[in-house]
Amino acid sequence: MVHTRGRTGSGDRRRRRAPAGVPVAALLLLALQGCQEPAAGDAGGKPSASPTGGTGGAGGTAGDPCALVTRAEAERLAGTALGPGRDLEGTCTYVAPASGPTAQVEVFAGEPGKNYYDAERGLGHELKPLEGIGDEAWLEDGSVFLRASGQWVAIRLVRNEEPSRFDRPLEELARTVAGRL
Repeated sequence: MVHTRGRTGSGDRRRRRAPAGVPVAALLLLALQGCQEPAAGDAGGKPSASPTGGTGGAGGTAGDPCALVTRAEAERLAGTALGPGRDLEGTCTYVAPASGPTAQVEVFAGEPGKNYYDAERGLGHELKPLEGIGDEAWLEDGSVFLRASGQWVAIRLVRNEEPSRFDRPLEELARTVAGRL
């Protein structure tokens, strides 16, 4: 009689490796977790001062990213219909319906906007300065960053088209948003 021994999961010594992008994604996730606004009991329920000296919610506008960029403006930027904005901790996301073309507009207000800007600079992405918009404004493929009245806002457009096609609409939307701050 021959005895055979089956392999169990504990005897399998093969190593599994995480995909190469996981460490970068994990770092970005950790960085964005630091962007959360304090709880009501912390710092009087107000956002902390930004590195540039302003507050994320001064005037109430930067505290509501869906008010900074309306659905109609997001649709004009994306060139397609989008669903209503979903506001989550300093960000607002407008997403195209599954039946339409791929499109998404994301608005990052206050600290999330500043952190997104810092991350792009830290990664060495080429940012083009935009003159006459707020205190400062920068454009890169598919995104615009601006600071006005000490408040940061970043707007990102996701489309599967040539990003430079959207440079002018991003710049125009940045001017509109800067006027609201």
